[in-house]
Amino acid sequence: MIQRQFWLNKIKDRLQERSILWLSGVRRVGKTMLCQSIPKIEYFDCELPGVRTMMEDPQSFLEDMKGRTIILDEIHRLSNPSEILKIAADHYPDIKIVATGSSTLGASAKFKDTLTGRKHELWLTPMNSQDLIGFDRPELPHRFIRGGLPPFFLAASFPERDVQEWMEAYWAKDIQELFRLERRHSFLKFAELLMIQSGGIFEATSFTRPCEVSRTTISNYLAVLEATFVMHVIRPFSSYRQTEIISAPRVYAFDTGFMCYYRGWQTLRQDDYGTLWEHYVLNELHAQTQFRKIMYWRDKRGHEIDFILTKRQSEPVAIECKWKAADFDATNIKSFRRQYPKGNNFVVSSDIKKSFSRSYDNVQVRFVSLAELIKTLLTL
Repeated sequence: MIQRQFWLNKIKDRLQERSILWLSGVRRVGKTMLCQSIPKIEYFDCELPGVRTMMEDPQSFLEDMKGRTIILDEIHRLSNPSEILKIAADHYPDIKIVATGSSTLGASAKFKDTLTGRKHELWLTPMNSQDLIGFDRPELPHRFIRGGLPPFFLAASFPERDVQEWMEAYWAKDIQELFRLERRHSFLKFAELLMIQSGGIFEATSFTRPCEVSRTTISNYLAVLEATFVMHVIRPFSSYRQTEIISAPRVYAFDTGFMCYYRGWQTLRQDDYGTLWEHYVLNELHAQTQFRKIMYWRDKRGHEIDFILTKRQSEPVAIECKWKAADFDATNIKSFRRQYPKGNNFVVSSDIKKSFSRSYDNVQVRFVSLAELIKTLLTL
């Protein structure tokens, strides 16, 4: 079994601070295998009827688990998943629990209210740079076209049928059981179109005709896709200036492999690497920072910054993604810094081995590798 040490360390650190860990992520991202690789654990698959029966009396079950680390996989299959976690947090603090299941369970108001201040959360993203080292396949073109779901990444050839099966299972298990949406064809058509235009600016009305639903329904569909981690909605950063885009988000597919599949990319051209690198950088930011509120900036003249981080509102961090450092043009960053003069500026590229800085009309820009970018951001 491949040890995903990056994620194991995060689980260990979080369990040392709190006894309940909610592990979320899309299906087949590796939650079950990751949990089973944790040393000295008791594993329970809540999809099994016998396991669900065992947990109908949560207190008796927890009495038998004192002092142990237990995995409650697919916990959303229980009739009241929040109840067992609340009882454990309140009355059995010596039991460490890693609970996995539908990403939407962690977003539900009941789940949050019941366990406020009692749990840590960890978002297991598609494979990041540390995973590529662990899987001994560090080459980025393979990661780009296969994506970051381990079974797809490791397959002998691209598993086209598995992509379709994944989407069908996503509809049947994640969507129908939790949202009870109608019009399967419209929803999956919308998801497919978003995969094709991944990274582009979202306009709801452009999807109404091909999906045969209203603009309001399209907005609801996008909210569901975002809640289940299948689409990442990157909203515009602005101070509501008349010159800025203030409402139109950009929407990114959760995985480069799915994007390549729906775009029909079986081999990559040189022009494809730029957008795939941008998606990969976004995935790395999500994995390493566990921060979903990543933004972008665009003005009405078309100047644009790929990603804006706003941990301190007065000093937004600007990040430009370039497959090759030589492709960078300082025009966009200079336009941004005329309005927001304070904050760090980074160009993150695949071909940078040693970081360096350059000044463009008194705007200082730091050119960094992806690893150096993450290291720096975690200290800001």
